[in-house]
Amino acid sequence: MKIIIGLGNPGDKYKYSRHNLGFLALDWLNKDALWKYNKKFDSLLLAHEDKLFVKPQTYMNNSGLATAKILHYYHLLAKNLTLFTKKNSDLSDILYVIHDDLDINIGETKISVNSSSAGHRGVESIIKEIKTQNFTRFRVGIKSNNKPEKMPIANYVLQSLDDKELKHAKESFLNNWKII
Repeated sequence: MKIIIGLGNPGDKYKYSRHNLGFLALDWLNKDALWKYNKKFDSLLLAHEDKLFVKPQTYMNNSGLATAKILHYYHLLAKNLTLFTKKNSDLSDILYVIHDDLDINIGETKISVNSSSAGHRGVESIIKEIKTQNFTRFRVGIKSNNKPEKMPIANYVLQSLDDKELKHAKESFLNNWKII
């Protein structure tokens, strides 16, 4: 089983924002799919073959809460004495997290395994909750030359992508997602 988590923020307000590329990527992969809300995981879920696609509804900065609940449910986190989660479990073949990356240009993607969050709050939340960074990250670029120099990062990532940027991001992701 593979668990593929797309990071984003719930609601139409954020649907096409730079920060929602994880949600958008899952929609691109699962065109016309009917997502079902699961209250236990506070996530939208879609099961397909040996994959579970997940859109946490906890908002970006709390993505780890939903991720940990799902991994615990499927007994995918190693335990010591059944009380404490073992640190540094290797989930690189099980857990795939798709998210935006401000250090990568729009139209580019990068794959990382066992790497730090690099300041991405959604990834930080996941690492904190599951006590390991040893999972696969599919990083989708959102960096643009059009970003106003003094615009705060929080405003920039919540800004909607224009049609050209959205097209570049989609093409890049769909051309490179096959590792999942």
